[in-house]
Amino acid sequence: MTIEAFKQLNHEEKLRAIRYNGNILGPYERYNENGGGRVPGDIYGIDEFFVYLSEDENTIVPSRRNPLPPPEDEEEA
Repeated sequence: MTIEAFKQLNHEEKLRAIRYNGNILGPYERYNENGGGRVPGDIYGIDEFFVYLSEDENTIVPSRRNPLPPPEDEEEA
């Protein structure tokens, strides 16, 4: 699935795609679009793009860029 195809899905179809095709990458807090506080959720990887899903499942934001910091290399630690 491409990010363009994902954007064309309705809300329920996006949730289904995340549940069945997404790989959870970790928790993430995203700033509220209205200038409020941070909204907790998770980042999922789907094919070659990433999706933020809020805990209440009302906010779904696809992105080509992974907002999570890169994993630390355990050999350098």
